[in-house]
Amino acid sequence: MPLSKPPLAEKLTRRIPASQRPDLAGVLIPEADLQRRIALMGRAIARDYAGKDVLVVSLLSGTVLFLADLLRRLPFPLRVDFLGVSSYGLGTESGNLVFNKELKLDVCGAHVLVVDDILDTGKTLRAVTEKITALKPASIRTCVLLDKKDRRVGSFEADYVGFRIPNLFVVGYGLDFAERYRNLPFVGVLKPEVYAPKPAPKPGPASARKSAA
Repeated sequence: MPLSKPPLAEKLTRRIPASQRPDLAGVLIPEADLQRRIALMGRAIARDYAGKDVLVVSLLSGTVLFLADLLRRLPFPLRVDFLGVSSYGLGTESGNLVFNKELKLDVCGAHVLVVDDILDTGKTLRAVTEKITALKPASIRTCVLLDKKDRRVGSFEADYVGFRIPNLFVVGYGLDFAERYRNLPFVGVLKPEVYAPKPAPKPGPASARKSAA
């Protein structure tokens, strides 16, 4: 049977590890829920790709934990390659896409499964699939852990989706903010004060007097 419709993860739990409480508003997807859903995704992918020459293309670096758990659910020989795509800086807004690592393996004739951590605007996966399609694979599908549909620009949809989530700033299980929090075993929500731009300090009396002079 096909992969079930992705569940909507929107309820936060306050069971946050003590070391993370200053930064996190809550846990959105606990570790056990992640593993159950990935097991279902693995079974669906294994069924769809049985007997095919499969090349898994993982986008760096947010997929690292998701990819490792997903690959262990696929019971057939496959190849794995990595593509580096950067669209986020140290802030929260997406920018221009830059491919900073190219594929090493031959794509032509292979059945390609592109794995990413999160689908939001769709710009990254659209650019990646266009790039890989030009290399003439036998087929190409996409697999994402999280789908943040409220952020979508256009109509791009992934073939395999773990969870639908609201427009929250999520970290953990490979996802980061300023290269931190990737190691968390769950998907958590970052407090706005952690990622929001800090207001410029108001000039003190001395600075005001200097400006007036």
